[in-house]
Amino acid sequence: MRFYTIKEIQYETSVILYFILLLYFFLNYEPLRAQVVLQANGPGTTYSEITAVLAPNYNPIEVPDCNHSSFGDHIDEVYDSDLGDYAFRFFIHLTPDNDRCINFDRQRNEIKAYDKSPDNLLGTEGEKVIYKWAFKLPVGFQSSSSFTHIHQLKSVGGIYSSMPMYTLTTRKSSPDRLELRYAETTSQITLKQIPLSPLIGTWVEATEKIDYSSSGYYSIELKNRATGEQLFYYDNSAANQPKINWRPGAEFVRPKWGIYRSLNAPNDLRDEEVLFSYFSVHEVESLSTRVVDDPDLVVYPNPTSGMLYHSNSSPANMYVYSKCGLLLLQSRDVKIDLSNLSPALYFLKIYDEHTNAFEMHKILKSN
Repeated sequence: MRFYTIKEIQYETSVILYFILLLYFFLNYEPLRAQVVLQANGPGTTYSEITAVLAPNYNPIEVPDCNHSSFGDHIDEVYDSDLGDYAFRFFIHLTPDNDRCINFDRQRNEIKAYDKSPDNLLGTEGEKVIYKWAFKLPVGFQSSSSFTHIHQLKSVGGIYSSMPMYTLTTRKSSPDRLELRYAETTSQITLKQIPLSPLIGTWVEATEKIDYSSSGYYSIELKNRATGEQLFYYDNSAANQPKINWRPGAEFVRPKWGIYRSLNAPNDLRDEEVLFSYFSVHEVESLSTRVVDDPDLVVYPNPTSGMLYHSNSSPANMYVYSKCGLLLLQSRDVKIDLSNLSPALYFLKIYDEHTNAFEMHKILKSN
């Protein structure tokens, strides 16, 4: 019988622990884990729900409530029959609403990530991020001839921080149009524009991908949510298109959504409402990651009181998240057990590691 020395035992123990930790890492590794989803779920506590996701215990909402307290909250949640679900409703009134309770030449009602937000909501140099959201502009929507922004990616820090990098804006014209605007430094150019009319009165799904670097990829796609028709697409892969997605001196980039419009021509405007269904932020390993919508993939039963199945014939990576984007459960199977979760709305992600594609599903856990 051979006796081991103390040093040999220590070495063997350290090797075993190393492989245990390595095994744990590979078993628990999830390529798209840095994910946050903010989803409308019904009337009441809207501000608290937004704050809990975008900046817990702080204020990620820029609304004109303090100047228009008689109206009440300028963001609430309503049921939309076209969507078949609840949506966030953003109000902006021509008067007396203003820009953060300051009388100014513009007004806004926006939500944002900022320096009080969790790190995985802030774009930093070298990161690759996919933003997704769904919105609906109402019939009769009126745009300013200057700008009516509904989304921005805005860098913070450095000498160019006053100008957003990428902006999705609507503009009064003949016909009214949607514009994608870009600023490398302090002046903007229009990368692409389309007539606004195909986006009016319908739910639009937006997918925006960006590589935060000095020569990074950027794309944005808008689709009709009901039909899947592509309404707008742009990417900067052409040699003559800007690819500077990180500004000198920047600390981070923050996303913003809502209504931010000029008051230079008030006769062009009206009291307005814009609906947003959800907002999603994914930090990813590669922008080749695809978000797919497979009509043949069925998740059932939904609602469920316990076991949840998907209709793929082979096992897949399944992840269950809370509304705040917290990973609660994971499984590599055709089923996952939700029995120990409280009744609530959750999100199921099914990830295919072979195609690098994933689907998101809303799941209702019942009693």
